[in-house]
Amino acid sequence: RDYTDEPPQYVVPDVYVVKMDSGYAVVLNEDEIPNLTLNKEYQDMLTTSATGKVARDYLLDRLKSAQWLIKSIQQRQSTLVKVTESIMNFQHDFLDCGITTLKPLVLRDVAEDVGMHESTISRVTSNKYVHTPQGTFELKFFFSSGISKSDGSFVASQSIKTEIENIIRNENAKHPLSDQAIAKILKGKGVEIARRTVAKYREVLGILPSNRRKKHY
Repeated sequence: RDYTDEPPQYVVPDVYVVKMDSGYAVVLNEDEIPNLTLNKEYQDMLTTSATGKVARDYLLDRLKSAQWLIKSIQQRQSTLVKVTESIMNFQHDFLDCGITTLKPLVLRDVAEDVGMHESTISRVTSNKYVHTPQGTFELKFFFSSGISKSDGSFVASQSIKTEIENIIRNENAKHPLSDQAIAKILKGKGVEIARRTVAKYREVLGILPSNRRKKHY
């Protein structure tokens, strides 16, 4: 507030992932969806003889347009739920355990799963947010490249970033860890990652290098 007068931007989830006895369910946030209906007065005008042909043709054209709009919105919401369900099926471990268990995922994986084009998946997930047991995230957050582990499996790059963040958060402030030291710790956890990659991820996270993180008491 001391440095800006811009109002805060609040995020309202488009969908919710709710834990049920049988697993997880994806629920649309219907509070944010307008209740669109057709005006009965105009519909009645189509059936009365008092309405002239020009007016009737105009009303019929507008009626078809309105029906198309309502159907399109319903289809879009249905697609959003379907895509979110697919993403959460791929990222089921995340729902149980958090960001460190994110799996590598690309648009093609979801596109093939739901039978849609990659461009459709990209469009559906843009600026759409989901509330999960682990917090609220943009749907695109769940798409991430993978890094191989020593056991042959893969882990999402976002998980590595979170792991680096946790390592630095718990380091000795008097003796902060170098990027090489962090890479060694990750290697001990089965993640083979180069020092320069650690540096790249650290910079993305907005974390200073070790020589600038050192605190003097």
